[in-house]
Amino acid sequence: MDKLTAAQVFLDVAITQSFTATADRLDISRPMVTRHIETMESWLQTRLLNRTTRKVSLTTAGEQCLEAIKLWVEQAQQLEHQLMDSQSLAGKIRIATSMSFGFAQLIPAVKPFLAKHPQVEIDIDVQDKTADLIAERIDLAIRIAADPDPSLIGRPIAKCDSILVAAPSYLAAHPAITQPSDLTQHACLGYKNFERHIWHLTKDEVLQSVEVSCRLTANEATTLLHAAVHGMGIALQPTYLTSGALAKGEVVSVLADWQPKTMSIYALYPSRRHLSPAVRALIDHLADYFASHDWQDIVL
Repeated sequence: MDKLTAAQVFLDVAITQSFTATADRLDISRPMVTRHIETMESWLQTRLLNRTTRKVSLTTAGEQCLEAIKLWVEQAQQLEHQLMDSQSLAGKIRIATSMSFGFAQLIPAVKPFLAKHPQVEIDIDVQDKTADLIAERIDLAIRIAADPDPSLIGRPIAKCDSILVAAPSYLAAHPAITQPSDLTQHACLGYKNFERHIWHLTKDEVLQSVEVSCRLTANEATTLLHAAVHGMGIALQPTYLTSGALAKGEVVSVLADWQPKTMSIYALYPSRRHLSPAVRALIDHLADYFASHDWQDIVL
């Protein structure tokens, strides 16, 4: 049996502490996980894991071998990547991104990349939480943030502008909004990941920060946009998501002269040292794609 694959399975079990969880994550059978672990233990002539009915844990020998096995796997992967011709990129890339960005922008962006590299597979993991890239075996996370996770390597691939929107029905039934401070008297729709909802707006180099009240919050932009369409309040939305609703008249711009803070879109990954050629090529492709397409155009 392939010792490199067996080592990779062992490293995954060391993270999950479960043969079943590793089987699910690696898309192999549980008996195959067992065979890979037996291969490693036979090869090293020592027991690497303690098995109980509740969990799996490293033996003392397993703990001693863990870093050396991890280094060996990384070196083997690096050698494979160095020998791989860029014109024959292959392998699976797991991407974590938000539902709104994945739906609205990532799918059209990766379509030409897959067409150019038929040996590459892409698995998109849609999640509106901060993923543990190592534990979840994510190769690349696409995140919109002002300050990305400092433990990760990040490359900005685009800028993300935002806009305040509300349904005409909501605005017709509530006091006029002529300046940012008026927002404090309105129902606003916020992201639940923030304890305080402060919107930063700029006009002619003048910055105003307004703490708004959000009775309705969600962890995902599309949900908040739909709430705005239904007249439930004012939403701070990425422009890439609002074009359709604006064009249909479902929402209109609020305080159009005031610009919300521009965020950066980052491609984040755990380690620069062992980034595969396919992942490197995808990052370059995404940066080029967003630089050359009018993907944030909005209709006012």
